[in-house]
Amino acid sequence: MTDVTLSIEPLRCGTLTAARSMFETGADDAPIELPVPAWLIRHDGDTVLFDTGMHSDLTGPGEFSDAVGLFFDVGLEADDLVDARLRDVQVDPSDVDLVVLSHLHFDHTGGLALVPDARVVVQRDEWAAGADGELAGANSFRQAEYQLGHDVVLADGEHDLFGDGRVTCIPTPGHTPGHQSLRVRLADREIVLAADCAYFDATLDGGPLPPIGHDHDQHARSLERLRSMKAAGATVVPGHDRDVFDALPSRIS
Repeated sequence: MTDVTLSIEPLRCGTLTAARSMFETGADDAPIELPVPAWLIRHDGDTVLFDTGMHSDLTGPGEFSDAVGLFFDVGLEADDLVDARLRDVQVDPSDVDLVVLSHLHFDHTGGLALVPDARVVVQRDEWAAGADGELAGANSFRQAEYQLGHDVVLADGEHDLFGDGRVTCIPTPGHTPGHQSLRVRLADREIVLAADCAYFDATLDGGPLPPIGHDHDQHARSLERLRSMKAAGATVVPGHDRDVFDALPSRIS
């Protein structure tokens, strides 16, 4: 493996609270708080952002806040927005080179406007669904959050960001038509950021899938892929597990 300076920094970009039954089929309606993360990957002199958190509209009252509030209690302050979190780790948002979007839901695309100069990497199937008004609506995508004029790279399956095997998009569809996870190969271990293919650590351990999603059978197959990677020694980080997220160091390298 080539000698590359590589690290991952978890960025906490607010929280969402809702009934557990929204996230696990058969669960009760007890409220559960989910962290909304973004992930900064530094690859030598390049900066990659995996997901972007929520939109600034959700920091106060308004039509969008009212709509989201029908399902979630949103915990989002100005300091939780992705541009503020980037500045916390001494990164100017305008200097982010690549944004990899796991998928186009509001808690993953909302901060895209705050990184205006980045090139966006998204699976072709996801972008096609997001460009189709009917499919976007069916998948609860909000086109105003991602149709912003960024340079977009459409990935067809696995996509190696730098050509060295160190940071690779891994297709894990099912939650949405073109959901993807991100594999980062550090010097001595492999980290897979699962995003919403696995909300919780329990999901990776055989727990139930959410009751709502684009294609449950496809999602189950993608989850099996993540489980196989975990069985082979990778550390698979679920997308919204508070205990897992809280236990992470400020930098993984």
